[in-house]
Amino acid sequence: MRQKGHIFDGFVILVFLLSVSTITKATEGKDGFKQCEHIVKQWASSSLDLEVKNDKHVLQNLLFFLHVPRTGGRTYFHCFLKKLYASSLECPRSYDKLRIDPRKPKCRLLVTHDDYSMMNKLHKDETSVVTILRNPIDRVFSAYEFSVEVAARFLVHPNLTSATKMSGRLRSKNSISTLDIWPWKYLVPWMREDLFARREAREQNGQSVVTSTNPYDTKEMVMPLHEYINNPIARDIIHNGATFQVAGLTNNSYLTEAHDVRHCVLKYESLGDYVLKVAKKRLDDMLYVGLTENHKESATMFANVVGTQAISQLTGSTSHGDHTTKNSSEQGSSLLESDFDATYHHSNSSYQKPNQISAADQGEARKENLTAGKLIDAYESCISNLRKTQSERRVNSLKKIDPANFTKEGRRQVSEALLQEITSLNHLDVELYKYAQTIFANQHKRMLVNKVVTNQLDSGFDDSYRAFSWEAICIAVSVVFVALFAVLFVTAKRTSKLKL
Repeated sequence: MRQKGHIFDGFVILVFLLSVSTITKATEGKDGFKQCEHIVKQWASSSLDLEVKNDKHVLQNLLFFLHVPRTGGRTYFHCFLKKLYASSLECPRSYDKLRIDPRKPKCRLLVTHDDYSMMNKLHKDETSVVTILRNPIDRVFSAYEFSVEVAARFLVHPNLTSATKMSGRLRSKNSISTLDIWPWKYLVPWMREDLFARREAREQNGQSVVTSTNPYDTKEMVMPLHEYINNPIARDIIHNGATFQVAGLTNNSYLTEAHDVRHCVLKYESLGDYVLKVAKKRLDDMLYVGLTENHKESATMFANVVGTQAISQLTGSTSHGDHTTKNSSEQGSSLLESDFDATYHHSNSSYQKPNQISAADQGEARKENLTAGKLIDAYESCISNLRKTQSERRVNSLKKIDPANFTKEGRRQVSEALLQEITSLNHLDVELYKYAQTIFANQHKRMLVNKVVTNQLDSGFDDSYRAFSWEAICIAVSVVFVALFAVLFVTAKRTSKLKL
């Protein structure tokens, strides 16, 4: 009996301890949420209070291309911006290396995977931001495929140690590598280590044939897509990546509070709404928002909205637009001229005024007498060559991990359940993309209105010119006839006098 009593007492104590533990955890969970909510709301409030003072439709002194990975931004850099801006006008190591201070004499263009927190290093009132967004599901696929593709290039080495040493030697020579660029400096080494581990496992098992026909589920060769999306690294960097980047909260952020805000949002999903609200506001304040899926319309809009204003600034002329945002360009020039001196010394800015750009720095914009139409033609030619080069490199890389040959047809083999999981994991990006589609539609309408207005102005000018021309011709003909009549009259009079 006494023994049973001890057992019962022990059981009661155990139940009591478990109850106390549960209550404590519940209290801590509640307090933890409240603390996180306070942190996120405070950050969101301060972020939303930052207003863009200048007209967002006018290109300012510095163009910041916020390049969301796998959206086609690199083609814009090479095929649009390289045509507009001379290399001397790019901010130091623009695009290729991060964690830099872009302020230098003549700095006019910054293209980078850095997030929006980079604006803390810039002069906000003198900076225009542009970006491109992509369907979140397609972007996840593309990020996965590119991570594997780049990692597969290292499989020419006999083992991981050799591959790591070689990449280290190359980077020590100051050559630019994908491993230097966020987010690939995290994703590629992760995939590279995984590829070598799977190759070693195949060699140990004597396995040379892969039975799976689904390129996204060839676990003998490559980490399957379903494993990839559920890995903590992917959850930290890939999922909702566009929203975090536009909001300025990636793990590469310059904000001191970014880590705490990210931690809270990843821990409590409902707090993501605050981040989404800030990201939407950031898109609203941008000069241009493109969509990867609307390739032709996006390119045309970029040439008209950004290109014509850049040409106008860089060449000091407002006559290069092809019936485009002429009014905006003229307004931009006057605004920059009048407001620059007032802010230049106050902000200690080192960005050049448009009329301070030398002929050498004007690049192809001046040399080719660029217009929006010529810019589009050059872009189409450039992108065709760029895609061909990229495709050849991709094919060569994926040969090393055949049959993991990623194609559009291969994506159709991915189950609906997995697609739904990707959608759920990227719910913030899904909502941000929908919002971007609305902005894009409004941009398109505004561009068409500007074209119509400009065409009407040009047409009115042509009509006036034609009317003036006809009037001038009529007057000139009349004067000629009068003069001729006068000559004939005088001649006839003299002839009659001679006869007399």
